This record gives sequence, structure tokens and C-alpha cells, in this order.
Amino acid sequence: MTTDTSQYLGRQGADWWRGAVIYQIYPRSFLDANGDGIGDLQGVIDKLDYIASLNVDAIWLSPFFTSPMKDFGYDVSDYRGVDPMFGTLADFDRLVEAAHARGLKVTIDQVLSHTSDQHPWFQESRASRDNPKADWYVWADPKPDGAPPTNWQAIFGGSAWQWDTRRCQYYLHNFLVEQPDLNFRHPAVVQAILGEVRFWLERGVDGFRLDAVNFCTHGELKDNPPREEIAEGFIGVRPDNPYGYQHHIHDKTQPENLVFLERLRALLDEYPGTTSVGEVGDDDSLGVMAEYTRGGERLHMAYSFDLLGERHDPEYLRGILTEMESRIEDGWPCWALGNHDVTRLASRWQAEDNAAALRLYMAFLLTQRGSICLYQGEELGQTEATLAFEQLVDPAGITFWPAYQGRDGCRTPMPWKADALHGGFSRATPWLPVPDDHLGLAVDQQDRDPDSLLNAYRAFLAFRRTQPALVKGEIRYHPVRDGVLCLERRHPSSDPGQRLLVALNFADAPRELPAPGAARALDDAPALVNGHWRDGTLTLPAYGIAIARCPTDSEEASWDV
Repeated sequence: MTTDTSQYLGRQGADWWRGAVIYQIYPRSFLDANGDGIGDLQGVIDKLDYIASLNVDAIWLSPFFTSPMKDFGYDVSDYRGVDPMFGTLADFDRLVEAAHARGLKVTIDQVLSHTSDQHPWFQESRASRDNPKADWYVWADPKPDGAPPTNWQAIFGGSAWQWDTRRCQYYLHNFLVEQPDLNFRHPAVVQAILGEVRFWLERGVDGFRLDAVNFCTHGELKDNPPREEIAEGFIGVRPDNPYGYQHHIHDKTQPENLVFLERLRALLDEYPGTTSVGEVGDDDSLGVMAEYTRGGERLHMAYSFDLLGERHDPEYLRGILTEMESRIEDGWPCWALGNHDVTRLASRWQAEDNAAALRLYMAFLLTQRGSICLYQGEELGQTEATLAFEQLVDPAGITFWPAYQGRDGCRTPMPWKADALHGGFSRATPWLPVPDDHLGLAVDQQDRDPDSLLNAYRAFLAFRRTQPALVKGEIRYHPVRDGVLCLERRHPSSDPGQRLLVALNFADAPRELPAPGAARALDDAPALVNGHWRDGTLTLPAYGIAIARCPTDSEEASWDV
């Protein structure tokens, strides 16, 4: 099936992705339409009107490809197939058509750095050392004593090398043993992977979220040096994981990866209006984000785990954002506060019973320069689910229990109806339970409450769409004062030119600050914007949000608070 994507470029043209809000769907947990306890593509189709009501621009579908599901779809055994638990290719085609009819772009996960060990490519590669695909994966001889070739660690624990008795060699796996790494130094591998990407472009997708995109190439087979201090935070690595004990110099983020990204970008450029966002996990993730998006020849945008950890004081957040701005030049960032790999935002940032704080975090995310990824359930304020060990299915949680309970707690099903069986997610027993305390957050409850977090998201996203400065404008940060993060967004080429002042109070007490006398509150701002600008003074309630407009030619450009 070939789709003419030109008709779907939308109101912002081919660069619709620049400043777009992308709603991440974890299909297993979104809606089960066929009653087997697992969400599916038809369930996504059934809820497209809900997604459109959020005023987002696109959806991102986490993996739905054919897979043994050792890592729940991130171990692909057929890049061109839909796993039967999710539906069929015909279901996917109907989803794309239905989404486009509602003005929603469709982006999908692509897991390029590794496959499942059940993929036919690997089955052939491991059969011998001299078959046509023998070098399609990263194979290496043992050290003289039989030990692995290097000290590289896998993110899910243990050595990144697995012995294979068929070839009497080790193969590289940066993640699970069942996820062997492809050899991107082999031209045929690159050509084959680009062919898999083209398959989905021909089916009409608008873009790709590229999983672990800096893992596609490895360096020399040398030991990584130890770190002076254990690092945590990138790719969800915790201090109890030995992966954080090393400087990852040789096992990922190699210069050769840039060549592949340029090949990938050239392919995407053949399909106007398509885009790419890369997931970056690295010791210097901000630097890699900048390098991977500068110049318009590699990725369109990239995101890291820097805002996905526990720390969220305004000084830290400002530091991350200003460093990114200083390094990215003409590149474009993408930001997220939650996804399927990290503890739910409401729990991670200690706002489980703090509706005002959740609104503040929403406003913080949606006023940054860059594109936005919004994980399903964040608009409901879903908290991290607490599961018993016997309920866990995530291999990371099972391996690192009890210090780390894995990613199942952020992947529990969406609650649609408070009074329905399993929250309306499924009529069968779900693959993960729906926590009782999530039922009060259900969509049907929040839908009818004008003051709910869900409706706050809808209102702010609708407002954001009308503000060119927030979507594509420049940004400038001011010093944090008494827990208040202050920034400016400018879009001088809009008609009329826009200059917006934003103040976000991360403190649990009111704040009063000096502000430019020319600042004027926005008449069209949603009700959650509750700060007051009056006579050169800004007054903010606890966790308050303020947005004002200033003339672009105002002499008070510094907003020296």
C-alpha cells in the first residue's frame, strides 16, 4: 500500500514536526478491542477521537511488530509484520487512514540497532562462520582464556557478550541475550535496514521514533574504562546496575553512526513531511542530541533521559535546558517527562496528591523550545503502580528485584471507565492489572469535570497551538529566583511578532517578583494560568503559572528578576 503523504502535511507544512506534540501510545496497555487482555491496533483506532480531543499533533506507536516479546516488541523478528496479538497489516493501514482523517500524524517505533534472536537474519548468521549473513551481527572470538572479548556490560545486567556453541564465538547484545546487535559496519546490513524503513514509509507513516539510536555502531573491541563515580539516569540505569560503572567509550556512540544517520535522513527526505526522533542514552546525552540533529542532514530531532530522572528542582532543569541551547545550534530538541521506560511522572516528581504541581509540570514541558512527547496516562495523572514480584513481566524488574521493580509500574493499562471491569480496558484479565487507585483517574470521570487534569491538558494544548512563540519561537532563560523558573519565548517573524514571558513557581508557597512594566496578561490564556501581572509586579500562587505578552521592541528586554 502506497499513501500520498502530501495531503497530510497539515497546517504547518512539511516541518509540522517542529514544535509538534506527539502522544505516545503503548499499544499493549491502551485499549483491548478483541477481549484477550492485551491492547491492540483496533483499540487505538477506537480511541482516535479521544486522542484528537487532546489537541496533540501526532501519535507515536510503541512496537507492534512480530516478536517473541522477550522485551515486549523491542525484540523484532519481522520488521514488516504486525504481531497477531496486535492485529494485522490491514488494521495498521486502517489506523493510518483514520488518524490522517482526524489531522493526526502517525509515527512508529523502529528498533534498528538489534533484532530478536528469532529473526531469520540471526538464525542464518549463527549457523556458521561462512554463510551469506555470517557478518550481519557482531561476532568476536573469546580471549585466550575463553572470557568475553571485552568488559562491556548489557543494560539489563551482566556481560554484553553471549557465547554461541554453533560458531564457538561470542555475539554482542547491549540489551537482552535475546537481542543480538546488528553489524552496521556491513554495507548489506545498512541497505537491508533502510529497506525495512522504506516499507513503512510506503505504507504512509509520517515518521519514526528510533530506539537506542546511538547504539547502532560499536568501536574497537577494547575494554571500557571504569567511572570514578557510578552514573545513573541514562536509559533508566540505576546505581545498582553495573552498566553505570563504566565510561561507555567503545561500545556505542561511534563516529560511524553519523554516516548511517545521514543515509537514513536521505531516505526520509524522499518522502516530504516525514520526520525522525532519536532516543539517546549516553554519558554525554546532550552533546549527542546536538550532534545528531545539527545541520539538517541527520535526525530531525532527538531526546534523552535528562528530564526523566527524579531530580526536578528549577535550577537543575534550567541547567539542562540552557546547556542544550548552548550546544544544539541549528538542531532541534524533543522533550519528554515520561515514557514507557521510567517511573510515572506523578510518582517520580512527588506529585501524587498535588494537582497544582502536575499542572505546573505540564506547563513547564509545553513552554519549552522543541517538540514534545506526551506518554499515555500523563494527562490523567496516572501514578506508578505497585506490583508484587509474581505480577512482574518486565525482565529488568525480575533481574534487579527488589531494589528495582522494573518498568511494569508505568505500563499498566489506561483506565477508561471508573465503574467498568478492569477500568474499561478489557473484558478479559489484563496482561498487567489496573490498580484500584487508578480508577478514580479514569477518562470518563475527568472528562465531565471541567477542573480535571485531563481538561487542563486539553485547554493548554489548544492555547499553545495559537501561540507561534510557544510552538516554534526562540527561547531565553532568566535566573531562578525563589524557586521560580522564568523564561522568554520570541517569534519575531509571526504577524504580529510575539514575545511571551513565562514564570513557573516550583515552590509550595506563593511568590512575588518584579516584572517588566510592559508585561500584559493574556486574555486568551486558559484558567490554569493563574499568576497576576500588575504594575511591574508578578504574583504567583504555590505551583503557579504565569504567561504575559510584551511588545517585541520593548526596552525592558532583560526581565531582570
